[in-house]
Amino acid sequence: MNELDERKTKILNAIIQTYLQTGEPVGSRTISKYSDLNLSSATIRNEMSDLEELGYIIQPHTSAGRVPTDKGYRFYVDNLKKESDREVTEMKRFVIEKTEKMEEVLKQVAKLLAANTNYATMISAPSVYSGKVKFIQLSAVDEHQILAVVVLDNNIVKNRMLTVEEPLDNEAMLKLNILLNTSLNGLMLEQINLATITKLKEQAGIHSHIVNDILDAVAEAITEDEDLEIYTSGATNIFKYPELSDSQKASELISALEEKQELKDFLTETMSNEENTGIQIYIGNENPIQKMKDCSVVTATYELGEGVQGTIGIIGPKRMDYENVVDNLKNLKQQLDEMFKKSKDE
Repeated sequence: MNELDERKTKILNAIIQTYLQTGEPVGSRTISKYSDLNLSSATIRNEMSDLEELGYIIQPHTSAGRVPTDKGYRFYVDNLKKESDREVTEMKRFVIEKTEKMEEVLKQVAKLLAANTNYATMISAPSVYSGKVKFIQLSAVDEHQILAVVVLDNNIVKNRMLTVEEPLDNEAMLKLNILLNTSLNGLMLEQINLATITKLKEQAGIHSHIVNDILDAVAEAITEDEDLEIYTSGATNIFKYPELSDSQKASELISALEEKQELKDFLTETMSNEENTGIQIYIGNENPIQKMKDCSVVTATYELGEGVQGTIGIIGPKRMDYENVVDNLKNLKQQLDEMFKKSKDE
């Protein structure tokens, strides 16, 4: 049950919105100027006293004003009404634009998001959550090199160069391709057991020595995405916010953004939780990363389908412009979903 009535809710929203804009403690006189309220300063002071007792705001030091607590921010975020369908024109134009390299897309998206929000941003490359072999194609590059193209069931394509001591003629290459696809199609890595490998080698005959190299290539193709790639941008934006700019806090945040290991753990956990596929907001101590306990982190998951997904995140002060951030993320998530789905269908 909601413990705040309409008046308290309006006053709390006014306090938070003012604090988001100014970064300064908010007094009753400032709130009384809000046209929607039409309340005296005395009435507002009484309501602010109640909000403080309930844990939604706090009085820092000896200041006459109040600032939101994590509980206050959480109430504000949970009750945000998304009325605007704001277009980030520049971002939309970029994301729709065709590009050959997903890596470059993600790097540019991180930069663009940081520029649009004035916060630090992160985005993970799509990660494969179910890797079954769909197709294998061996092609001779020269007498001693073979290109192995491995296509997984989610249409992720991996290329590997294999070295062979003796050249393979076209007939031998064709037989190997047929054998590999017949034996491995639809199998996950853990299903390629000793019996499967032994049978493959027997059927490969004089070319059995190549089977191990090919299986290594398949294993690498399936597992290499386990080391999540993360792109970050806008780390220096945190210096724009006094509450994050003291040397120790700034150093910890920069360290987390540069070293990325904690970000990888955080995003891997986010993607593995089926309940976290929408917009997620972590405020203050809700953050799993200790170095970000003075921040808010907002994340969204984009999907390529068939178990392949990535996460976008924005890191800023607890007084971040949540509405703008969520609008940016929703827009970007939709554009990435559509772009990657379109690329996959083509």
